[in-house]
Amino acid sequence: MTARGWFLFSLMGVVWGIPYLMIKVAVDAPLSPSMVVFTRCALGAVLLLPFALGQGGLTRTVRAHWRPMLAFACIEIIGPWFTLTDAERHLSSSTAGLLIAGVPIVGVLMARFFGDTERLGVRRVAGLTLGLGGVTVLTVPHLTGGDARSLAEVLLTVLGYATAPLIAARYLKDVPTLQLTAPCLALAALVYAPAAAVTWPSSVPSAHVLASLAGLGVICTAVAFVAFLELIKEVGPTRSTVITYVNPAVAVAAGALFLCEDLTVGIGVAFTLILAGSVLATAGAGVRRGERVAAVAVPVPVTEAGALGVAEPGETGGSVGAGQGCRGAEG
Repeated sequence: MTARGWFLFSLMGVVWGIPYLMIKVAVDAPLSPSMVVFTRCALGAVLLLPFALGQGGLTRTVRAHWRPMLAFACIEIIGPWFTLTDAERHLSSSTAGLLIAGVPIVGVLMARFFGDTERLGVRRVAGLTLGLGGVTVLTVPHLTGGDARSLAEVLLTVLGYATAPLIAARYLKDVPTLQLTAPCLALAALVYAPAAAVTWPSSVPSAHVLASLAGLGVICTAVAFVAFLELIKEVGPTRSTVITYVNPAVAVAAGALFLCEDLTVGIGVAFTLILAGSVLATAGAGVRRGERVAAVAVPVPVTEAGALGVAEPGETGGSVGAGQGCRGAEG
């Protein structure tokens, strides 16, 4: 992985590690999950739509790709963001963040179903296995503690995050990043607007709740989505999803520091396994030089040539992805 790839990987590890904290603050206010998702999407859309329109051809892009764009919006945003937010009404932010680390494992399985040929290697498979072990350690206590519904919601979130990038890689690889992200966020905002209006609070939320909503919309949505789509182009779809192994570190630290959430032995073991899996899963041989890896859609870095076999600069044209092979897998 190049220096640029590592920078973007680290950036997304942080940016998608803090949404769990912000979501928890919002739903404990308490704000409804619908309002939280609406606010997050509306802010992101307002910030990104002007840039998407400025590129020209947005209407033409939507007309040509509306079916896969609709599928991507539903599977990546409309469904998962609600289920994750609703789950955090009962789960701690650190637990939610750790469970989302299951995305790469599910992504590998889903990619095979989609016909992906990106090589994993023994070391990376071992890393994914360790990560799955960490998720298992974290999940079992909650299954016996009556949080089955919330865990099921997080599982649905994981499934969506793992599947949506595959759709983007196969059907949206020529769509410019902003022209995919902005319309999807706008659609999600429209979907949740009625429910948000009905559950709108009678009084103005506190400053820290408003700050959490702003952070979700601006940093964790607008900035992060664009960034991650670029990351996929930089390091390849499978490797890009491994940021979900780093996000838990930030989620656990943020939950303990700002919300005084307990750091149990189980969390410690799960955390260790997940991070060890992250190191192994990002190692190993990439595809051969000259082979191009399709970028998947979920948020960060740019293209690069080299051992990873990512398209040369200028070949992707700023789109979601280019080349052969599909796969991929948020916060």
